Amino acid sequence: MEKKIKDLLVDQSDQFFGTKIEEKSVQFQLTRKEFEGDLTLVVFPFVKLLKLSPVDVANKIGQFLQENFTEIESFNVVQGFLNISLSSDYWKKTLQNIDSNNTYGREQLDSKATILVEYSSPNTNKPLHLGHLRNNFLGYSVAEILKANGHKVIKTQIINDRGIHICKSMLAWERFSPLNVNGERETPENTGLKGDKLVGKYYVVFDQEFNKEAKEIIAKWEENSFDGFSSQVVEQYQKFVSAKAGKDEKVQADLDAKIKDLAKNETSVLRDAKEMLVKWEARDPQTYLLWSTMNGWVYDGFKSTYEAMGVNFDRLYYESETYLLGKDLVSEGLSKGVFFKKEDGSVWVDLTADGMDEKLLLRGDGTAVYMTQDLGTALDRKKDYPDLEGVVYTVGNEQDYHFKVLFLVLKKLGYDWADKCFHLSYGMVDLPSGKMKSREGTVVDADDLMAEVVQSAKEMTSERGHLEGMSIEQKELLFKQIGMGGLKYYLLKVDPKKRMLFNPDESIELTGNTGPFIQYAHARINSLLAKAGGINEFNNALLGQEEKELIKVLAQYPSVIQEAGNTYSPALVANYCYELVKSFNHFYQSVPMLIEEDINVRDLRLVISRNVSKVIVDSLSLLGIDSPQKM
Repeated sequence: MEKKIKDLLVDQSDQFFGTKIEEKSVQFQLTRKEFEGDLTLVVFPFVKLLKLSPVDVANKIGQFLQENFTEIESFNVVQGFLNISLSSDYWKKTLQNIDSNNTYGREQLDSKATILVEYSSPNTNKPLHLGHLRNNFLGYSVAEILKANGHKVIKTQIINDRGIHICKSMLAWERFSPLNVNGERETPENTGLKGDKLVGKYYVVFDQEFNKEAKEIIAKWEENSFDGFSSQVVEQYQKFVSAKAGKDEKVQADLDAKIKDLAKNETSVLRDAKEMLVKWEARDPQTYLLWSTMNGWVYDGFKSTYEAMGVNFDRLYYESETYLLGKDLVSEGLSKGVFFKKEDGSVWVDLTADGMDEKLLLRGDGTAVYMTQDLGTALDRKKDYPDLEGVVYTVGNEQDYHFKVLFLVLKKLGYDWADKCFHLSYGMVDLPSGKMKSREGTVVDADDLMAEVVQSAKEMTSERGHLEGMSIEQKELLFKQIGMGGLKYYLLKVDPKKRMLFNPDESIELTGNTGPFIQYAHARINSLLAKAGGINEFNNALLGQEEKELIKVLAQYPSVIQEAGNTYSPALVANYCYELVKSFNHFYQSVPMLIEEDINVRDLRLVISRNVSKVIVDSLSLLGIDSPQKM
């Protein structure tokens, strides 16, 4: 109805307003509950055009609309707002249209531009954790929502399989992994550990040895023992020590941190890790074999984690391949004068004129940085998908600056399609105990967390009963659907931009704004419809206020999907679904269903229920959540 009113006002604007108006000036909002009406038109934009008071403008537009649309039953005016009441026939036709449309709310498949959505993009030096869960669920859901809006979507990830952090795990495994009775170092096969967890273990080991050696170096310096250290390092250390004298605790702590960083840069383990990276980029056979072996362990581990998450990808990119393209781009930028080289051979881009700073693109030893790889990946994707009109990078907000630089550098290189790149920046996930730290091994492992919520769902569901007639396999599937549904919904119902506190116990509760609460409503409707048997036409039914209100909520679904796609926010879908379920529960408790004596009214209410169920299933699917038939 909004579109019909908008089209009429725009088409007739020359005659009605005396001038042509734009579509964006016709603004609607839901009628506030304290006023009568189904739809509210904001008339303030037209006051100057008609040179009348807001109330007179609203009345004039209301009369004009009522004369042109039989669907408009009446209207009332509150200040600068025109509240429009639509007829019962309109709402019954709306329900019929919803009921007859199996893809209600969705645009035609692949009818719009191609968009690539990147998510997950893990490092191969550690297993996936709670932060990766929000990332994966968010990226997957955004991809599904864009599909529902008609876009052709490519789901992808860039696997960060090279770099100094990868070499740290490799070095630690090679140097500190114990030998078993067969003379073998630890592997997934001889330890039973998932490959990603085994490699992550040695990332933590590296950090422990790294800090231990740095502490020993600082102890030597404190004893004035500087053998083996350059004069520049000694001078810098002494400068920091001198600066501490007479300063307050905060300043001293900052200087101590700088001393620690100075010592870390002098550790043998870090030096050896850097040398390993240089060897890797030079394709040293032994280093490359170690790298490919350990990465293979990690990929096997990731695969099972993604299966448990219920996410997938259409195309994988690897940093070990795309960083070379990035190096070519850096060379191109140097030849064009876009980049510059410093005395140590490192390559930089100067962004100070753009309100930023100088950004490193290539180290002095010729090794690549993250920016090098991301430049190469961006170009590689555009070559693979020439019709690509947008890229959505699902990456935490700690990388906001990185992506501003990436998009700007691409533009400076002459790639105008950089304007179509978007950073889906999301807030971090905190625990009641504080922030997670990978290097210290204090992260919440994704596999462990998923297993925990499924186990909790099993305990909760078993206590409630209602599992009669279900096989063991059906029960296990149900526990997974409830547990994972609760986890996904909890992480997606919060606006992506917001930082959030995660409480796993709350995620599987059957009350409140939770996934299981919504899943249970679907199961209840499924049971209701099964008991009802056949449902007939409802054209002769009298439409009551309760029925109309629920149809109105159903009618909002297409616009919710559209807005969620425009803003890359699954939270809009999640919270709409929650409001729909609350409205249905109120409806279910307010009117009789199966015992309704008027068969037409009974069938009307059942058709409404059937479509609430349909929208619940569809909206949850956009969030990657299953809708159990029975709970």
